[in-house]
Amino acid sequence: MNSKTTIEVKKTASENNMSLIRRFSRRVQEAGIIITVKGKRYNEREPGKLARKNSALSRLARRKEIEVLKKLGKWKERPARRGGR
Repeated sequence: MNSKTTIEVKKTASENNMSLIRRFSRRVQEAGIIITVKGKRYNEREPGKLARKNSALSRLARRKEIEVLKKLGKWKERPARRGGR
């Protein structure tokens, strides 16, 4: 969903730079560009199906590896963490 909005403001002969910037800012505000950008600022992209699958497979492999190490007595259990948020 990439929507691009082009806002073009041309300077008239009798217009100064400040009024040009003010007019541009008003057009940007009317178009709602700033609101949408601020809304999307912290959104992260969802990982794809393949990335989720690979992550799940690596977790399963790690669990199996830990299970084998526990059976051999080579895995030390960590003490439970205390305190919370």
